[in-house]
Amino acid sequence: MAKFTNNKKLAFIFIAPQLLITFLFFIWPAATALIQSFYFEDAFGLYKRFAGLTNFIDLFRDPSFIKALSVTFIIAISVTFLTMSLGLLLAVLVKNRGKSQGVYKSLLLWPYAVAPAVAAILWRFLCQPSLGWLANAAAWAGFDFNYLTHPQQALAVVILTASWQQLSYNFLFFFAALKAIPPVLIDAAIIDGASAWRRFWQIIFPLLSPISFFLLIMNLIYSFFDTFGVIDVLTNGGPANSTTTLIYKVYKDGFIGMDPGSSAAQSAILMLLIIMLTLLQFRYLEKKVHYA
Repeated sequence: MAKFTNNKKLAFIFIAPQLLITFLFFIWPAATALIQSFYFEDAFGLYKRFAGLTNFIDLFRDPSFIKALSVTFIIAISVTFLTMSLGLLLAVLVKNRGKSQGVYKSLLLWPYAVAPAVAAILWRFLCQPSLGWLANAAAWAGFDFNYLTHPQQALAVVILTASWQQLSYNFLFFFAALKAIPPVLIDAAIIDGASAWRRFWQIIFPLLSPISFFLLIMNLIYSFFDTFGVIDVLTNGGPANSTTTLIYKVYKDGFIGMDPGSSAAQSAILMLLIIMLTLLQFRYLEKKVHYA
């Protein structure tokens, strides 16, 4: 039988390392960035002058920031939709396989072991305008494909690359959730004469709502932050800033443009945006989640 203790000092000792890591790598940097966003500062920290809300006001007057904001939402919505829908479809198909189920699971899990930057390198070779297989296939079909010069094509390549890398994550969770559904529920629906379509939408899909809600949040966070490596390797934010997201613009303005005040203001807005989106999802979407 498990034993519990009311020793608060012992409990604090066990959680202290995690609290220290959270403070050093999250709370302290976040607080520093928030404070820095209210100052004009040079790249080396030798000069600092209080700016108030000027950095934030300048951002919303900057067309490139508004464009980065729209690009971020386009990528986030597209990647979330593709990864969740295809992940669920593949999970359903693999679950219905017999002896070959293990082979399909192994193949579909491999992309998740690939880092975003490495995935971007693979797709960079595939889409290279003169040598890439996909580019050659598009040319053979009579389609002018060059993602290095066409903004819409560059955005599509970034979305496909990020979706491919994140697809395995969604497949894994959906597959585990499907395996956890009691077979008696499906058998009862079959006896009642429910079609496969009705069984999915009226029994299976509602039972998947908790994992769907979790994946919705995780995919949005992935799209906002972890697509940085994909964009940096594939397009460097171009052409014409068509693939520059908020997180990539923070990097460009802070480390390339040497404007830490504006970069810190953008990171503060990005952090606030993620918090607001997460709270909205918990406020309105969690009500529709059916926990078993």
